[in-house]
Amino acid sequence: MPLSLLALAAGAFGIGTTEFIIMGLLTQVSSDLGISIPRAGTLISGYAVGVAVGAPVLTLLTRHWPRKRLLLGLMLIFIAGNLAAVIAPNYLSLMAARVLTSLTHGTFFGVGAVVATGLVPAEKKASAIALMFSGLTLATLLGVPAGAWIGQHFGWRMAFAAVAAIGVVAFAILVAFVPRDQGRPVVPPLQQELAVLRNPQVWLGLGITVFGFAGVFALYTYIEPLLTQITHMDGSLVALTLLLFGAGLAAGNLLGGKLADRGVMRALVLSIATLAVVLAAGRWAFGHSAVAMVYVVLLGTVAFATVAPMQMRVLQQAGAQGANLASSLNIAAFNLGNALGAWVGGLVLSGIGLLSLGWSAAALTVVGLLLVGWSQRLPSTAGAMPVAVVGH
Repeated sequence: MPLSLLALAAGAFGIGTTEFIIMGLLTQVSSDLGISIPRAGTLISGYAVGVAVGAPVLTLLTRHWPRKRLLLGLMLIFIAGNLAAVIAPNYLSLMAARVLTSLTHGTFFGVGAVVATGLVPAEKKASAIALMFSGLTLATLLGVPAGAWIGQHFGWRMAFAAVAAIGVVAFAILVAFVPRDQGRPVVPPLQQELAVLRNPQVWLGLGITVFGFAGVFALYTYIEPLLTQITHMDGSLVALTLLLFGAGLAAGNLLGGKLADRGVMRALVLSIATLAVVLAAGRWAFGHSAVAMVYVVLLGTVAFATVAPMQMRVLQQAGAQGANLASSLNIAAFNLGNALGAWVGGLVLSGIGLLSLGWSAAALTVVGLLLVGWSQRLPSTAGAMPVAVVGH
């Protein structure tokens, strides 16, 4: 594999870290800015909505741009957004910084996947994409716990400063190792790409992604308060638990891919149903540190086991001509699910309490499971199957 793939993975690592880092800093942010924890949780929703809007819009607006130039421009926006978070004086300015940063997310992953497949022979395209997206799972495995540790010892602003520094390093690596474009990219006519929006199976697939994944964030957004207030963990143990969650995500990513290879719809039913059960069990999982740590690993595993089947379903139904837009839309759908989950979790936290988060999270995921059943009853519109782009 060429070094340029590691450059793309470095960018994915930085973007993945900034997406999830706030989860380990909610208590600090809420205390420093004088806001409630549920309101601090909306900083996750704001980022997710920014991705949901920015991914398809920027993908279409920049479809003719040279891809290396686009990736570098996105990384500059990423750095600026995180530096703005460092100096944000209040909640609204921090929200604006998060939204600015989020605009880079979907397009970077979508364009990066296209670049990755162009760097290797045909028989290695899937491996190239997997290597790029390993930066995202590495972010949850190392970046987020490291950010939580920095926040505990030096303050949450320094955690965002560290992420900005990651962006600078990633920018330099992209400059050095991603090859220069030979002319503008060849893309299908806009009308052909937009035709995917008339496909009901694609919309059902996006709905499965939104609701199926929303349950994860209804619970995981508030994992730090759960671990500190219910399980009574100290800061170092919280960081270790977040590290274990990242390990679960990495394992689940591999598991989901293997399940999807054997049958996408079967994988969707199995993974989403299992996720709903695990989320519901969260009502009883945080009474003891050891049980909570095992539970968090399991949650990470089943959460990311859904990702490959969800992405594959949308791409199968979109066909080759609509693959680029469908890929960006599904990344947007993942993040819309993140926003919905964080918002619902905040409502539950304000009205009922932390221990009810698991039940509300499971209810959201069950909606996704019902949409799978609806999709099974409609005729399939699968076209020519493009290379799958896994991740969000």
